[in-house]
Amino acid sequence: MARPKLLPDNFTLCLVGTVILASLLPVHGQTAVAFNWLTNIAVGLLFFLHGAKLSREAIIAGATHWRLHLVVLLSTFALFPLLGLALKPLLSPLVTPALYAGILFLCTLPSTVQSSIAFTSIAKGNVPAAVCSASASSLLGIFITPALVSVVITNQAAGGTSAWHTVWSIVLQLLVPFVAGQLLRPVIGRWIERNRGVLKFVDQGSILLVVYAAFSEAVNEGLWHNIPLTALAGLFVVCGVLLAIALALTMFVSKRLGFSRADQITIIFCGSKKSLAAGVPMAKVIFASHAVGAVVLPLMLFHQIQLMVCAALAQRWGARDINPEKRAAGKEAAPAAVARR
Repeated sequence: MARPKLLPDNFTLCLVGTVILASLLPVHGQTAVAFNWLTNIAVGLLFFLHGAKLSREAIIAGATHWRLHLVVLLSTFALFPLLGLALKPLLSPLVTPALYAGILFLCTLPSTVQSSIAFTSIAKGNVPAAVCSASASSLLGIFITPALVSVVITNQAAGGTSAWHTVWSIVLQLLVPFVAGQLLRPVIGRWIERNRGVLKFVDQGSILLVVYAAFSEAVNEGLWHNIPLTALAGLFVVCGVLLAIALALTMFVSKRLGFSRADQITIIFCGSKKSLAAGVPMAKVIFASHAVGAVVLPLMLFHQIQLMVCAALAQRWGARDINPEKRAAGKEAAPAAVARR
């Protein structure tokens, strides 16, 4: 039986199920403490495996395209935060202050890695450059995101610690395991390549654990009593507006700067997306535990919207590149058929 096109992917359904489970059966007391330790271990393992998986050759192959990478990084770490701040007077009335803090946090996050590369490939973009750009964004985000959060978010949601303390916490929990994975790549790299399902399981499993623990804490603090349905509807509008502006601006700027079509595709997909895999663990470190649930809710919604919109764009642009090739092949075959007659 064919899967309905409008049905979200399995991971999104699991995220929704996790939020519902945490809302109905939140963890308390010592169980919550145990879940916190479990999520820390899972997140560390996740970044360790990502470090072991990342190919240095692929990064070096795309690293020379510095103009493209600069545009992507400026879009990710400058354009988005500026949009979040500039649009606040217009969009913040649609949501609660806690949710808009989550929107601002979303704006500071690095780009995705896996889906950016996948969509770039489908749309016939510059894949090596996408690998390099998305990976650089993810690594730099470990340092840039906490600093940006300390600038753009000034309320009590951000846990009250200094940016440098937050950076150090993220370095210990995320970067150290990543570097360890890179160092051990010659030993376990081939095993990782043969067992990609393990990385996918740890990737998605760690996010679900963090989401469950975060929403449990938030529910215990009265999350759903403080977020009306109108604010959730407004959140959908805010996420859609942010993504639409980011897509339009990256498309316009990449054309104006004279990039090739393949490079334009890479800039659009890498420069308009935000990472759920990096954002959820970072939120756990940066924000007070009771605020994490409301902070990651905008990210979860934006993640699903960006996947649906970018998947449609990638398929459309990929088909546009294939069709001219088919027409050209048909034109070449036509004279041969006439000659045979």
